[in-house]
Amino acid sequence: MKKLFAIVLLLSIGFISNAQVREVPGVVKEVFENQYPKAEVQEYDDLLVKVVVKFTMDSSEMKATYSNKGVWKGTEKEISYSSVPAEVKDGFNKSKYADWEVRESTKLYSPGGSTQYRLRVKKNDLQLKYLFFNTNGRLLRTSITI
Repeated sequence: MKKLFAIVLLLSIGFISNAQVREVPGVVKEVFENQYPKAEVQEYDDLLVKVVVKFTMDSSEMKATYSNKGVWKGTEKEISYSSVPAEVKDGFNKSKYADWEVRESTKLYSPGGSTQYRLRVKKNDLQLKYLFFNTNGRLLRTSITI
């Protein structure tokens, strides 16, 4: 009986942890729909302090992030490394990370119209980084990733 109770308790906790705490703020949905009218929403992920909208547009998988008040923070678009501009590839090849393997490429759109490229690179199983480049190929910053 104790085992059955423990199993039911664990399953209940799992279901509760997957449930959203609240409805996605209507202002976020409204701002998103105005910003991306042709998008096909896959999922709204409410993280309380921000909302991440996963969507498809022009056959591309994308993610837009908003504050819970509906302020757009940025959008990510996964792209192939072959789609990365030559300036960014040149900047990567001239960086100290040139011998690292590029694992994924993302185009980042930010408020104010700026665009950046994020490369996830790997040297070995313990050394993984994100490299952020501007459109001219200048390395702006790095961050550790897992």
